[in-house]
Amino acid sequence: MPNDELTRLSGVELAAMIRARKISPVEVTKAVLAQIERHNPALNAIVTMNKEEALCAAGKAEQAVMSGQQLGPLHGVPLHVKDNLFVAGSRTTFGSKLAEANVTTENCPAVERLRAAGMILIGRTNTPEQGWKGVTDNRVFGATRNPWNTALTPGGSSGGAAAAVAAGMGPIGLGTDGGGSLRIPAAFCGVFGFKPSFGRVPNWPGGGGAMLRHIGTITRTVADMAAALDVMAGPDARDLLSLPQTGDKYTASHDSGIRGTCIAYSPNLGYARVDPEVAALCERAAKRFGEAGATVEQVELGWPDPYDAWSVFFFGTFAGALEKNLAQQGDLLDPGLRRVVEQGLQLKGTDFANALGARHEFWEKVRRVYERFDLLLCPTLPVLPFPIGQDEASPIDGEQLRPLQWTRFTYPFNLTGQPAASVPAGWSQSGLPIGLQIVGNRHADVLVLQVARAWEQIQPWKDKWPKV
Repeated sequence: MPNDELTRLSGVELAAMIRARKISPVEVTKAVLAQIERHNPALNAIVTMNKEEALCAAGKAEQAVMSGQQLGPLHGVPLHVKDNLFVAGSRTTFGSKLAEANVTTENCPAVERLRAAGMILIGRTNTPEQGWKGVTDNRVFGATRNPWNTALTPGGSSGGAAAAVAAGMGPIGLGTDGGGSLRIPAAFCGVFGFKPSFGRVPNWPGGGGAMLRHIGTITRTVADMAAALDVMAGPDARDLLSLPQTGDKYTASHDSGIRGTCIAYSPNLGYARVDPEVAALCERAAKRFGEAGATVEQVELGWPDPYDAWSVFFFGTFAGALEKNLAQQGDLLDPGLRRVVEQGLQLKGTDFANALGARHEFWEKVRRVYERFDLLLCPTLPVLPFPIGQDEASPIDGEQLRPLQWTRFTYPFNLTGQPAASVPAGWSQSGLPIGLQIVGNRHADVLVLQVARAWEQIQPWKDKWPKV
């Protein structure tokens, strides 16, 4: 099978063909490596290659197929991992000059489980330093570019993963999300990003930043997302906040349909200004869920922007982690990260206590929506992809925003821990992707995947590819 055809297959399709001996893991790995060689110079999405190790692992995977061994559910499927997650024996820099030569000695639980399921690690994807912002650039590897327009950002902080998946450089990318870092780049790159319920996929190593962090994947299809979650979900003794096993089989339930589901649509969550083209396209997409048998109602939420509470946790934990480096090595930090660390060092214990109280008050408002509705739709982001070199989106109508406040549709649901996904709502008149966010009630991961799958059937996006 030609390389171009192989790199356009989903992970689930590849695994099925490998199992049936129609293609080999070595053939697939070589095709993806060739695609990386072709497109990565323009995108800078994959920053550390694993070529020799990947080909060796693919050879062993092929031997397992041919000898009739028991195969994992994603046997032979390529995987790339964000450069802030632990991979045994891998250079893991966190996009930071402070860790430029760092090599991690263990796998984090998600990597451990995906590799045990037969996946082939092909490389590490780019992230802003410590994942601190919603675009992807750093002083170690430079900027990642959007496959739909290389003058623009792919978003962040899992921007390398989204750009790689969008360009066919591997069907599944593992990343993290502390304020939108899976959903932001999925929206900007026209792919599928899902933040499972907090604790659904174990966090390790822990630390202060883990109080907001969800681990999940970016894929092109809902089936790939479900297959990866089947493998990754479940408790781990290293993460004291990981959720118990539920018995859910995500691959078995994601295609169950949404007839009778009650869906709320909010154009602004009560506080956000939105680009008119984004607003119109997301509203039109939300209404179309009725085609799958759901009931959709536009609602006026009137929520307050929870930025103040979220930013205390998000930026305060950066301050805690980097305080010891500031005096002697502060000049090595991303200037924007250094500013938020310095601001975070001004926080007091009472600020964290008040932020925790505000977090609970915000949840009281959010949970009442789910007394009437099964889930909530809204734009993933209020803006279209913007130029490389900007840390923040340009203000809409002159509004004054603080760092990362332009991502005001995504960070609220890190505070609440809810499952949330970004699906492509469509493409702008200039050919840029626009994301629609699907937010489930607490622990309703299955329903979010079902609704995402319904949208995938209403308006398929799998075969819409950028011309890099």
